Amino acid sequence: MLRALMYILPLALTIYAFIDCLNTPEDEAKHLPKVVWVIIILLFWIVGPIVWFAAGKMRKPPTGGRTPSEWHRNHRSDWVAPDDNPDFLKSIRDENKKDESLLKDWEADLRRREEELKNREQDEDKGKDNG
Repeated sequence: MLRALMYILPLALTIYAFIDCLNTPEDEAKHLPKVVWVIIILLFWIVGPIVWFAAGKMRKPPTGGRTPSEWHRNHRSDWVAPDDNPDFLKSIRDENKKDESLLKDWEADLRRREEELKNREQDEDKGKDNG
């Protein structure tokens, strides 16, 4: 069991460092380009990840936030539930009005087509009776 741990632990560290390096923006990789760091991590699979974590990446996030969660943390507004948000409720009302008007137009078109079909059938029936 201890022998397996001797292989699994460095492998897990290498995989974690590899994914971390790939997810790191290019301007946050220190000393070397990110491609070189990936090669170092993969070639030197015990020392490479340790060097990456020690010297390869800036540990403080840039000011202003780069990821969406960092940006939202810095620019957070008061959260409002959708059923309390007047803009959301207005958008739903507007959408319902559009849907209702579209439905009325469809119904009017359907009635018109049904009338045309009924008139056409009556004209055909009159033509058969007279002929």
